[in-house]
Order: sequence, then structure tokens, then C-alpha cells
Amino acid sequence: MDPDAEAALRHRAKAELRKRARALRSSIPRDAILERSRRIQRALAELPAVAAARRVALFYPIEDRNEVDLRGLDPLLRGRGVRVAYPAIDPESRLMTFRFVDDPEAMEERGLGFREPDPADEEAAALDVIVVPALQIDPRGHRIGYGAGYYDSTLPRFSPPAETVGVAFDFQLISEVPATVGDVPLGTIVTDARVLAADPA
Repeated sequence: MDPDAEAALRHRAKAELRKRARALRSSIPRDAILERSRRIQRALAELPAVAAARRVALFYPIEDRNEVDLRGLDPLLRGRGVRVAYPAIDPESRLMTFRFVDDPEAMEERGLGFREPDPADEEAAALDVIVVPALQIDPRGHRIGYGAGYYDSTLPRFSPPAETVGVAFDFQLISEVPATVGDVPLGTIVTDARVLAADPA
């Protein structure tokens, strides 16, 4: 197949998978989302890379999209002396970075649909672990997000050496995500039912 045609086909496939994944996740009752999220939090807390980390990037859940909710993990990490950062988008360059936050509940929605740190918060120059949301993810660590490419363009600035961990509900784990140019596979996958070391093969 012509490379351009194949790339276009993969992008169309990802768009369709994204649409279906959002619909499926939206159909799950809120109490089930929270219970599954608690299982993911416990698995993350026990992950060796997280247990050894001193600087961890999380994300604040978009509740009306039924994202994995990691809010309970934040105080646990802080209790271990970990500095916790959250993603922030520069309004001019549209580039994403991470900023250390003292109180995640003080973050505000800044026009992109999710809560972000204050622009005055300290930017993270380095991180030990970055936890990444996914609409779907496969055992190779390839994921489908919302399509903006923020994480794919940002992760190479931190990883390596930072460990990257994709989190998703177990029903979001699929056999293969169509890989496209610029995709950055993650190193570990954590769901509410299992922990997988990504196999790039």
C-alpha cells in the first residue's frame, strides 16, 4: 500500500476508535468509574517506579468524560514527600509542560476542558514518573488520546529518564492501536485489573 494512503487509513481508524471509546466510557455508571479508579490508584501506588519517585506528574480528571480519577493518589504521594506536577498548556505556543502544584483543587479550567496549574507555578525541569491518560491502549504501550498530540510532543523532553505509565480501565485495553507518525509508546500500562510492562514487539 502507498505509504500516504496507509497513514491516512491509520488516522481514520484511530478517529473511529476514539469515537467508540469515548461513547463506551461515557456509558459506565459514575460509581463504577470511581471504584475502578481506586483500584488503579492502589496499583500505581505499589508500582516500583512510583514507590521510588520523588517527582511525579499526574492529571486532573475530566469528570464529565469519565476519565480515570487519580485524585486520591495525590495526597498519598505528597505524604511520601513526592512533588506532584500537572499538565499545563501554553496559550500562545500550544505546547504542554508540567508544573508543580501545591493544591490541585486550586487549579482552574483555562479553556481546554481540564483543570490546569497557575501559569506562575514552577515548571518541572525533570520528572521521575509521568502518568498518562488514555482512551484506548494496547500491550505495546501505544495509546489513543483525544487527538491533540500534547503528550506525544511532550514526553520525549522528559523520557527517558522519566518512566511513562499509561492508565486506563481494563475495558479500554485493546489488542492493537494503529500506530501513526509521532506516536510515543508508554513503558507501563496500569488498568483496574492488571499491570503490564509494555512490549514494543
